[in-house]
Amino acid sequence: MLAVHKRKRRFRDPERTRERLLQAAFREVHRSGFQSAGIDTILAATNVTKGALYHHFDSKEALGYAIVEEIVAKLVRDRWLRPLLRDGQPIDILIGIVRGLPARPEDVRAGCPLLNLAQEMSPLDEPFRKRLESIFLAWQDGVATLLRKGQSQGTVRRNLNPDEAASFLIAMVEGYGALAKNAQDAKVWEVGITNIVRWLRSLRAPLQSRPGGRHATNRVQGKG
Repeated sequence: MLAVHKRKRRFRDPERTRERLLQAAFREVHRSGFQSAGIDTILAATNVTKGALYHHFDSKEALGYAIVEEIVAKLVRDRWLRPLLRDGQPIDILIGIVRGLPARPEDVRAGCPLLNLAQEMSPLDEPFRKRLESIFLAWQDGVATLLRKGQSQGTVRRNLNPDEAASFLIAMVEGYGALAKNAQDAKVWEVGITNIVRWLRSLRAPLQSRPGGRHATNRVQGKG
């Protein structure tokens, strides 16, 4: 009777079943890659039937697209896009985000899911590529918008191209992540973070041009 009750409860809760399938599929794809991800492994991890899986996702590709749209995109929103909206000086915000990126051995070992899928699937599947591209573009636009805000405040160098700088930041983050994954060494990632933070600091406007900088202080002190 208990087993029958559990089956009925799962049937009455399709949203929870779909979420369990999606999370299990994400873990499997992150570990093995999309092409090598096994449907049977996903089903075993969730105790869901193949019929139930295909009720929620028409195909393995549809499951992959959902992973990108609902999980990978959320990771970027949570780690980057939402923190970019915090109050504070833009460079300080960016440095805080970078320093807060996951650096556990298991994170380094598996690598960035966005980059992993882009490297694997962008040359093979156009719908995959477009979905992944939209995430990269949103990420780049968020960073560039913050840098423009800093320029308007006088805290970011005015000779900086925000779009190019945002693209370069993403390339550094993903590049060091790939190097650390290949080396299977968190120290590589730590060195990368140090170098990225050093570069971000170089984007600050000269002190004299900042509101409340040396010129403003001199005026307050009556020094011209």
